[in-house]
Amino acid sequence: MKFIQIFFFFLLTSILGYSQNIPVVKFNDLEKRIKNASDTTYVVNFWATWCIPCIKELPDFDSINESYRNNKVKVLLVSIDFKEDLKTKVLPFINTRKIKSEIILLDELNGNYFIPKVSEQWTGAIPATLLINNQKLVKHFFEKKLNYEMLKTEIDSIELKK
Repeated sequence: MKFIQIFFFFLLTSILGYSQNIPVVKFNDLEKRIKNASDTTYVVNFWATWCIPCIKELPDFDSINESYRNNKVKVLLVSIDFKEDLKTKVLPFINTRKIKSEIILLDELNGNYFIPKVSEQWTGAIPATLLINNQKLVKHFFEKKLNYEMLKTEIDSIELKK
């Protein structure tokens, strides 16, 4: 019985011990942040907790974040879940999966406002990923599920560009 109590104590503390602060931002703030980072390649992934392809690709984004942590590459996971779902859905989702990449929650109800600003190619479907480096004048957009190798290939092509 004592073993079971100890086991559940460690299980609970490991789940509760991992927590990430997730800011809620407007698109204008996200846009400013990306535009002000001239020498950094941003990998901006738009996802939601209810999107199965999004969920499947998140570990690859986390792996990319780890692989390029010493480079000027920044992975930013942008949740488009409702702001009201932050504590009940998004935080538990992130904490259970122990996602280490930076996450923000986009507080925009009008997709017609921000979607074309991300890319004219974006129909609004997710997952969607924007790779951008302002200094190198590179902007790649994908409206599909990506994997580690695809991301690595795209990032390397941007990083090698002079």
